[in-house]
Amino acid sequence: MNIINSAMFSKKEREIKVLQFGEGGFLRAFVDYMIDIMNEKGTFDGNIVLVKPIAFGSLDNFRKQDCNYTVLLRGLKDGAEYVEKRVITSVADVVDPYAEYGRYDDYAKLPGLRYIVSNTTEAGIVYDETDTFEACPPATYPGKLTKFLYTRYKAFDGAADKGLVILPVELIDDNGIELKKCVMKQIANWDLDDGFKNWVEDACIFTSTLVDRIVTGYPRTEYAQLWEELGYEDNLLDTCEPFALWVIESAKDISDELPLAKTGLPVIFTDNQKPYKQRKVRILNGAHTSFVLASYCAGNDTVGESMKDADFAGFMHDVIYDEVIPTLDLPKEDLLSFAGAVKSRFENPFIRHELLSIALNSVSKWRARCLPSVIEYYKRFGKVPKNLAFSLAALINFYSSDERGEGCLIGHRGEGTYQIKDDAAVLDFFAANSKKSAQELTDAYFEFEKDAFGKMDAKGCAELKAAVAKDLEDIRRLGVRAAMKQ
Repeated sequence: MNIINSAMFSKKEREIKVLQFGEGGFLRAFVDYMIDIMNEKGTFDGNIVLVKPIAFGSLDNFRKQDCNYTVLLRGLKDGAEYVEKRVITSVADVVDPYAEYGRYDDYAKLPGLRYIVSNTTEAGIVYDETDTFEACPPATYPGKLTKFLYTRYKAFDGAADKGLVILPVELIDDNGIELKKCVMKQIANWDLDDGFKNWVEDACIFTSTLVDRIVTGYPRTEYAQLWEELGYEDNLLDTCEPFALWVIESAKDISDELPLAKTGLPVIFTDNQKPYKQRKVRILNGAHTSFVLASYCAGNDTVGESMKDADFAGFMHDVIYDEVIPTLDLPKEDLLSFAGAVKSRFENPFIRHELLSIALNSVSKWRARCLPSVIEYYKRFGKVPKNLAFSLAALINFYSSDERGEGCLIGHRGEGTYQIKDDAAVLDFFAANSKKSAQELTDAYFEFEKDAFGKMDAKGCAELKAAVAKDLEDIRRLGVRAAMKQ
């Protein structure tokens, strides 16, 4: 069987418009996938260069495959299994700045370059005062970006039309704002000239983005079968769900020059991404956090199993439609459409999402994803949302153990055990309090999390505490499933 290459799938010569820091599966199945569609439809006409942002790792597979690779979208559409194949041919080159610094630096001098995309993980956007301008390349991503922009500034004598649009997708709040702060600090630290500082400020556009797509990456357990179906070997084969959303926030509207939305792609340009982030966190992430611990304790192991379990599928539905959506201010049809997509994503048979992996650090997750809905629901309707209250009782039940493991507590489900992983302070709290009565443990937990619950109306907080204590008592007496039905 032959390996995928440009002889199989021709690659069109286009101007390099995008430099991408990161060659991992997410960017390739998300950003590069969208750019490839724009090129196919004739709305963009630009290719991509991938930059390896860290010193270790190899680009050999890209070079062997002429930078071609396949994306498989797999999920549900209209209730039926759906698979879509796209061969990405819009990546023109890959470059290792650690081994090929001169070639990498030359890309800053291309007249048609316009966009910088990055996914260097949450730890990538960080300012390091010890990073040096003389290093080739600088160690940090902000350092690399600052020096790359400086090369471009010098190459074009500070021309205003040679500024770049920066599109970070790292999963931190206000990622573009934070990245720009790091760049400006690096400019000051390296004592670069004011003309460059002003050029970055005025000619470059730093966007903040929100991204949403589950990318399952290289299918290690089924690649041989998929190669047979494709008819070629592809060591960069990338798998993901069909759903995608890219929200791009910028002060200047760039939707005309970057016609993602106009090409029919799931991209929203806005000057305020926060309502969309709130929708994602409250509906998608909040739904996850609301049912996974109860579902696990009731005997399920994955999200898919939970969605086939009528009790938990119904519980999740009630949380989303009865208790979360009524607290959000986006147009109702948008919220209902997003909620419908969430249900389909949870039911995706191609993704095995382990409940215990979602359970990691659930205390902080519930605080960030569910508590805001509880607070807003009480504010609007004057009563505690019963399902979200039950989800907190289920969380306390899941964590209730004084049996220590290595860096965890040991919980019990039937005759089996599971690991409870969270911050040390959380584990210490439950180890010290789990044997208390339901009311005493609930009281202690609300005191432990008093900064979070202090944001709620005092009367509402008292009512929430009473509901949680009752639900926890029912869980201990009846079991999770029976208590939830009750």
